[in-house]
Amino acid sequence: MTGDHQTLALVLFSVFIAVTLAITTWVSRRRHGSAEEFYAGGRLFSPMENGFAIAGDYMSAASFLGISGLIALFGYDGLLYSVGFLVAWLVVLFLVAELVRNCGRFTLADVVAARMRERPVRIAAGTASVTVSVLYLVAQMVGAGSLVALLLGGASQQARTWMVIGVGALMVVYVAFGGMRATTWIQIVKAVLLMGGAIALTVLVLIRFHGDINALLNTAAERSGHGRDFLTPGLKYGGGWTARLDFISLGIALVLGTAGLPHILSRFYTVPTARSARRSVVWSIGLIGGFYLMTIVLGFGAAAVLGSSAVHTSNTAGNTAVPLLALNLGGGAGSTGGTVLFAVVAAVAFATILAVVAGITLASSASVAHDLYASLRRARGTAQDAQRAEVAVARIAAVAVGAVAIGLSLLAQDLNVAFLVGLAFAVAASANLPVLLYTLFWRRFTTRGAVWSVYGGLIPAITLVVLSPVVSGGSESIFPGLDFAVFPLDNPGVVSIPLGFLMGWLGTLLSPEAADEARHAETEVRALTGAGAA
Repeated sequence: MTGDHQTLALVLFSVFIAVTLAITTWVSRRRHGSAEEFYAGGRLFSPMENGFAIAGDYMSAASFLGISGLIALFGYDGLLYSVGFLVAWLVVLFLVAELVRNCGRFTLADVVAARMRERPVRIAAGTASVTVSVLYLVAQMVGAGSLVALLLGGASQQARTWMVIGVGALMVVYVAFGGMRATTWIQIVKAVLLMGGAIALTVLVLIRFHGDINALLNTAAERSGHGRDFLTPGLKYGGGWTARLDFISLGIALVLGTAGLPHILSRFYTVPTARSARRSVVWSIGLIGGFYLMTIVLGFGAAAVLGSSAVHTSNTAGNTAVPLLALNLGGGAGSTGGTVLFAVVAAVAFATILAVVAGITLASSASVAHDLYASLRRARGTAQDAQRAEVAVARIAAVAVGAVAIGLSLLAQDLNVAFLVGLAFAVAASANLPVLLYTLFWRRFTTRGAVWSVYGGLIPAITLVVLSPVVSGGSESIFPGLDFAVFPLDNPGVVSIPLGFLMGWLGTLLSPEAADEARHAETEVRALTGAGAA
């Protein structure tokens, strides 16, 4: 990229960072030390505000950079991500949003602990939530590295490393000083910017092809290097049984994973009522649905305007397709229009990464403090003292989680960010969703069943990822020089998700204690009516 590109994009980066830090500073002056304020923003957000924040939290770098890149490289097969990410919200709307808001206070573990023995359940659920959050953070950090590499014209590994560290430092500042209130407003601002940027690029792509979608698709197929195969299933997942099973595994993980994501579940606690939580989801579905329709146009637009080979040359995983498309649509390299549009899109992508990592970091630090720390510490002092200590631990945990995510992301710089998010979704659907659904809908569910369900999904999911071609055994693996891949699929969902449900059922059957009927009845009434909800 030219010096003009770099300067303008960096100026826009700086403006966004200055605005978000100003929001964080303003909020930090108004906050007090209560857990409700730090974790849930005082539960004062309206459905529309929370809907925009949910959309801002969910429309991550995987969506803006990763999905469009996959469509540009693999055509029809890349559409699975857009469809899966959107359809997943129906599960959230009909099965999770309202019930979770009524049963919990801040985290997933609150819902399960309402009718189980708290300590083992909180430790298990907290561990799973932190694991999912770290995996999701890695995807965002990889997106940040790809973005700065493009901006700086093939930046060195050292520059990408410093970019990742800088994003990590900013997210820690947002969470530690601003809590949920600052994080929410950052996500709202980011959602507006992202929708605006996506609409502008989509309109420009359609204008380039005079509104003729058929011409867009035919040109994309011609310039992809694959011909008509680009527009039919099978380019990425159409090989033998392994590729097809991987396709099924990914689809299951995407559809079921959203309902188990800690940073999405925590958003339902920021509104005053369960009805508000449900309306928030309706708002977010509208925004997210429109956005994913636009990613389809952007993906095929990148293939048609740039060519799949140019996208692959810039970044083998396709993560830079949208910024390059913006550069071309604005007039090409060296033009004023291209410089401005590229800089705006790069700044929006950077804003996307910052907002999402702030939400994920807050959710993971809440799990560490509210679930793990609160379960293991001995009660001392007043309830107010305990809350202040918990919030202090959450701020420290934000630093620790950020450090771990930075370290792992430096190993995965060459993987597609949407693919990495698919792994996080698989772990969430394996470890968190089974225990959540069993708790809400199965009367006989016990503490042992809950613990077995969490670990029975979490451990196999992580193990299968480590033993898959993602980590070793291939040219695009994290460790290409090693080969200990014995599990043939890239995504473990088709195996680990059923295991999570199976272990929860088996643990309940083998439990020496019966389910607490009274606590289940209380939880059921609370979930359906909201009586006694925080």
